[in-house]
Amino acid sequence: MQPIWTAQVLYEALSETEWVKADHVALELIQGSDPSLHATMHDHGDLPLYLAVMGEQIVVEALLWPVCDVKEPSAFNEEVLRSHKLFPLSSIGLEKMPNGQDGYIMFGALSSSANLSDVVFEVELLAGNVIKATQAYEDFLKPKHQQES
Repeated sequence: MQPIWTAQVLYEALSETEWVKADHVALELIQGSDPSLHATMHDHGDLPLYLAVMGEQIVVEALLWPVCDVKEPSAFNEEVLRSHKLFPLSSIGLEKMPNGQDGYIMFGALSSSANLSDVVFEVELLAGNVIKATQAYEDFLKPKHQQES
């Protein structure tokens, strides 16, 4: 039976994979009371993802954009609810960002006892889904010059 991952052990195991060694992704262990991993997905335009091991699950997430960058959040929310099946094994939610504003995130979760290849698969799948979501929903975003930085 696969042991349950911790952030430290997952970081060490992922660091030994060809995926990391071939520079498809750069990993950083973020220490703290709740350690997590920061993954820079080089094959997906240096997309930043975060992995957190929380009890019985590993959560992988990426920021899509701040709510203030969406033209009509209620229309966008409705579209997300109607089209969520386009992004297998991923969900979109709202989360408070460090600056206090709400942001849309895309996330996926898997068991913290999943094998390493399943973790890599989920991270790659989420990265691809983030790219697809930004393309699918781009018409809901304000023009770049109207977005907050």
